[in-house]
Amino acid sequence: MKKALFPGSFDPLTLGHYDIIKRGVELFDEVIVAIGINSDKKYMFSIEERQHFIEEAFKDEPKVKVVTYEGLTVQFCKEIKVPFILRGLRNPADFEFEKAIAHTNRRLSKIETVFLLTAAKTSYISSSIVRDVIRNNGDYTVLVPDSVRVKK
Repeated sequence: MKKALFPGSFDPLTLGHYDIIKRGVELFDEVIVAIGINSDKKYMFSIEERQHFIEEAFKDEPKVKVVTYEGLTVQFCKEIKVPFILRGLRNPADFEFEKAIAHTNRRLSKIETVFLLTAAKTSYISSSIVRDVIRNNGDYTVLVPDSVRVKK
């Protein structure tokens, strides 16, 4: 069974993330969406809210699992015996950043990183843009799956 880990903060889940996960389940038997916990980072949404957004978005997709983790992604992959990391690329800057991480991960382990280019229609979306739209009372709903709703 081929498994891939799709790590991120998902603060919140965007249509770009959603697209990568949907396409990932076509390539892998299981996609584990792993919400990283970084105590130094300030999040807009709690870990429980972020987990709920993802679980609700993929409630009808049995090949998607959602977990949380702390520490190095590559170490977590080893612990749960997942040989692939799935990452989405929006632009050349993403590629350069992700390439360095992928090389480091491969040096530290045998874990391979698989890159998927984001769909053109979602390539401009980032969680930080969504958070800014939310903070400024904009219509964030066009940037996220239906499961992501802000309580007012």
